[in-house]
Amino acid sequence: MEQRELANSILEELHQVDFLDGHTHLVNGRLGARGLHDILLYHMVVSDLYAAGCPSGARLSQFPNWATKEEATQRIEEALPYLKYIQGTHCFWMVKTILKDLYNWTEPITARTWKKLDGIIRERADDRAWQRSVLKKARIKRACTEWARRGEGADDDILQYSLEWAFHTRCQWGEYDTALYELETTWGHAPKSPSPIGGVRPKPDREINTLDDVHAAVNWYVENIPWGKVLSTATHYSTDIDYTPVTKEEMSAALKRRGTAGTRERDIYASYVNRAILDVMAPHAGQFMYQFSLAAEPLPFETSSRVKQETLSQLANMIAAYPKMKFQIHVSSKHANQTLSSFCRELPNLSLAGYWWHNFYTDGIRQIFSERMDMLPTNQQLGFFSDAYCVEWTYAKATMVRRQQAEVLALKVAQGQVTREEAVNFVKATCYDMTHDVCGMRPSAAL
Repeated sequence: MEQRELANSILEELHQVDFLDGHTHLVNGRLGARGLHDILLYHMVVSDLYAAGCPSGARLSQFPNWATKEEATQRIEEALPYLKYIQGTHCFWMVKTILKDLYNWTEPITARTWKKLDGIIRERADDRAWQRSVLKKARIKRACTEWARRGEGADDDILQYSLEWAFHTRCQWGEYDTALYELETTWGHAPKSPSPIGGVRPKPDREINTLDDVHAAVNWYVENIPWGKVLSTATHYSTDIDYTPVTKEEMSAALKRRGTAGTRERDIYASYVNRAILDVMAPHAGQFMYQFSLAAEPLPFETSSRVKQETLSQLANMIAAYPKMKFQIHVSSKHANQTLSSFCRELPNLSLAGYWWHNFYTDGIRQIFSERMDMLPTNQQLGFFSDAYCVEWTYAKATMVRRQQAEVLALKVAQGQVTREEAVNFVKATCYDMTHDVCGMRPSAAL
């Protein structure tokens, strides 16, 4: 059998393999796109358009303050002249896949056609049965989303939850006290979504001025995690931060310099708060997985992919210091994957997840999938998560991952590394079994 034919044949089998989606931003009760803007102007596509010259690079208004029809119209019409420049991108391939497979739409999106398409999508916006059918079509047996997006719990039967509450170790463009501010926003409050990238910082109810304040806020944060209701926490580690040990004396002195803080103070705040949180979380080690993303560094609108080797070494030391905690990295860098895979081989409490943001492209998926298959046991690699904001994008990403997996597996079967049966079983092991056995997700009878 020729390799092209073999890849197509394996792909047919992979379409029958169930996935568990380990990380999304789906909104309970409103799982689907609200209109064309939620498909065409998904933030990864917005970056394509901005690169092509479209004036707007910011995301549309997000949950809970959804984009109005007026905002959506303005942004779609602004984007239309630039669609011709992104026809070959991987992101636009996913847009076309969504429209063709789910909405039976194959026409070009133009000033003449877009409102008709928008109307078709809006007709499905509140059709919860149809939205579930999209997940079934993608063979997604359950998805995990943010605890803050649970709402009234209408879709609890098909969703599980992760706590994405404050990013103490994510840099913000032009800020140096983000770790303290993020901690302040949680102090005295129930869990909610973290601060967005960029934008104006609302004044917090309580301020951190002393070391006692830091520890009081840290204790509040950990004590108010809904233990038993979330599978994981989710945060981000910026590569600009120097994650070095910080003494109480150094932290106290740095707090006094907050008004004139620079990079050194930023590193002290983030390093101290990070270890303080991990220390308080450690007794809960068997109750959750500590997930974090890496190598997507904030720019004025979105992020760029970069990571320092020093950061990888420092994170390995951190993970080794908490051997009873399970850590999982969502990494947005192809070149960091090989280093992180080598860490996993010596850190049994570390696993790597999927393909995220700046490596969710054809070449990135293939390289990472192949490297991890070569280097890691199946219970140290989570083969899929969508990071999707609506089920249409869950479908598109699951479709793309299966396509690239089939290409890699055909090559490995052809050269004798695995049999065809072993190849298909590898996808099941990493895209379902690992998410089930290690991450704690459970299939839904409704899907």
